[in-house]
Amino acid sequence: MQEAHIQKISQELGITLHQVNATVALLDAEATIPFIARYRKEATGSLDEVQIGDVRDRLEQLRELDKRREAILKSIDEQGKLSPELKTKIDGAETMSILEDLYLPYKPKRRTRATIAKEKGLEPLCDSIFEQGEFDIFEFAKQFIDAEKGVNTIEEALAGARDIIAEKINEDAVARASMRTLFEQKGVFASKVIAGKEEEGAKYKDYFEWSEPVEKAPSHRILAMRRAEKEEIISLDLAPNEDEAVEKLENQFVKAKNEAGEQVRLAVKDCYKRLLKSSMETEVRLSSKKRADEEAIKVFSENLRQLLLASPLGQKNVLAIDPGIRTGCKIVCLDAQGKLLENTVIYPDRKKTEATETINNLCKQYQIEAIAIGNGTAGRETETFIRSINLPKEIMVVMVNESGASIYSASEVARDEFPDQDLTVRGAVSIGRRLMDPLAELVKIDPKSIGVGQYQHDVDQSQLKKELDTVVESSVNAVGVELNTASKQLLTYVSGLGPTLAQNIVEYRNKNGAFKTRDELKKVTRLGEKAFEQCAGFLRIRGAENPLDTSAVHPESYAIVAKMAKDLNCTVQDLMQKDELRKQIKLQDYVTEKVGLPTLHDIVQELAKPGRDPREKFETFEFAEGINSINDLTAGMKLNGLVTNLTNFGAFVDIGVHQDGLVHISQISHKRISSPSEVLKLGQKVEVTVVEVDVARKRINLTMKDDLEKAKPAERREREQADNKKVLNQKPQTKAEPKEEPLEDWQSKLSALKNKFGK
Repeated sequence: MQEAHIQKISQELGITLHQVNATVALLDAEATIPFIARYRKEATGSLDEVQIGDVRDRLEQLRELDKRREAILKSIDEQGKLSPELKTKIDGAETMSILEDLYLPYKPKRRTRATIAKEKGLEPLCDSIFEQGEFDIFEFAKQFIDAEKGVNTIEEALAGARDIIAEKINEDAVARASMRTLFEQKGVFASKVIAGKEEEGAKYKDYFEWSEPVEKAPSHRILAMRRAEKEEIISLDLAPNEDEAVEKLENQFVKAKNEAGEQVRLAVKDCYKRLLKSSMETEVRLSSKKRADEEAIKVFSENLRQLLLASPLGQKNVLAIDPGIRTGCKIVCLDAQGKLLENTVIYPDRKKTEATETINNLCKQYQIEAIAIGNGTAGRETETFIRSINLPKEIMVVMVNESGASIYSASEVARDEFPDQDLTVRGAVSIGRRLMDPLAELVKIDPKSIGVGQYQHDVDQSQLKKELDTVVESSVNAVGVELNTASKQLLTYVSGLGPTLAQNIVEYRNKNGAFKTRDELKKVTRLGEKAFEQCAGFLRIRGAENPLDTSAVHPESYAIVAKMAKDLNCTVQDLMQKDELRKQIKLQDYVTEKVGLPTLHDIVQELAKPGRDPREKFETFEFAEGINSINDLTAGMKLNGLVTNLTNFGAFVDIGVHQDGLVHISQISHKRISSPSEVLKLGQKVEVTVVEVDVARKRINLTMKDDLEKAKPAERREREQADNKKVLNQKPQTKAEPKEEPLEDWQSKLSALKNKFGK
């Protein structure tokens, strides 16, 4: 099966058999995706992380299919019903749906109307009717009347036979495949509000009377409808046109226009309404949910990657503020490594003079270089207060997205870090550290709590966790980790480590002091050669004895770099510092069976900028002054904002009023785009115009288009869509033949034009 899978994956993904073979071998040897993509380019033909992930995911699907296939074959064989023809069909099944359809007739089932009819001895009557030959079915049915078995009349006998026929049709693989296609291609979601739930479910108002083709329904609407149904706000149905579905089945099973054929026709209708419709609805609900999940998880993953790779301020002395009104603003001071130096509370609204003095003193005492302010409740008011203080101009003031900070402050991780501090202190520390290094701090929080997805709590949680873990792992390894300062949580995501080895590294560091070389990692408990191979290239040691330990050059390539330096009669340090020396390197001279040009190119690039951080340079940002709440907004205002979330239907932008505004996808660009991520990214600074403000529902509609008139309000769009539907629903009128005008009419018109415009 392995060869067949490799061939299939190669065809589906458009990569060579050699690439798939090598990737599968590395994955089976427990190599991580970042390691394979970075350090095994020769083996895989330079596949990137996305392609390697696709190989992994498809291989898992095919192997899962194999496991189910094996279980089904065993079950049918134990029943003594596994024919060569059936085995061939099962072996050839390429999807789980086809496999389950083939197994359905042999699947152990609860007692049904069909099994009861069989117990009454009505199977021979069913078989005769199903053949649809010419015979008197009523006369034939008489012989099956048996009071002891519960068959008292001809109609009861025929009804039992139809129950058996209905189950046969329901279990027919061809019929199920046909119905599945019909439901997928022509099925329609139809939702209706449950009487009396209008007020309670106001946020689902759009779905109170809604219908939409399953095939075209976007991810966010599918998940929204399902959530509204789960909360018992709406009823939700999914089905194609019933007449079309029944006609399809009749065409397959009704073979004669006689009494027997009529019985089969009745069985077909019963089968669809009682069995197939609900079965297919369940299946297509699940498949559409899976599609919606995949799209939502993809959006979440892309957003999370951008958030994790947001620009770091770097190692600066930071004063961080967790804003509050009633309980005051919690202040913490952190050194350049993020260590907590002091914490206190200020009350800018009640004790402004005292608060001002406290901030000034702390900034001087700890040589503060930046002030981080959480963007939650009272965040803008706190920012206004801080900017009103006469602080040195070199101290930057930054609003920080605090989403998930409260989750962190109550977590076991936070309790371990700050066992003697309360929740507010931990939260403020998290805000400050997020400014310094978003990646290092955000890995301590469950990605679902960061709030950059759509309906993340409604999607398949195991699949979500798998994808988000992959994104975090990829991001951490793309940046690299400082071995001597990284937290256990950050080390956990380094290729080849995990929680246990990460904890062992921290314990070794605490006991023996800072690591001096990468090779010293081999002294860590349970960190063997395999784990070292996977992790070493992604760990950095600032000020290491070997300069290559500060870079992404893997220890397995140190000998190559040493040879390059020797051939140029210089040191490795010289090679890293002098561009003219690196230009003299002839890469072809160092190609071996295992190391090719792709890896050699990477090595030379890394020598030029050892340990280079791929993240963009940090830039400051300020919201508009005087605009602090949704009540301050009016249509037409132009404001600066930060993109905080990207979804399929638009982008959410923080404009500094404690409520993100939505830029609908149609309002992002004058040109048509299929996804907001085509032109926007998380954290991007944008200029927006306020279109509508709904204070009661806390909704802000924004546009990024230059002309406000082109940003039509939702009501106007709905009205135009309704008008368009009316036009589309009108019966086409018969096109009238053009009337032939007399020649003299044309001549008079021509004369008039000449008089008006001249010859």
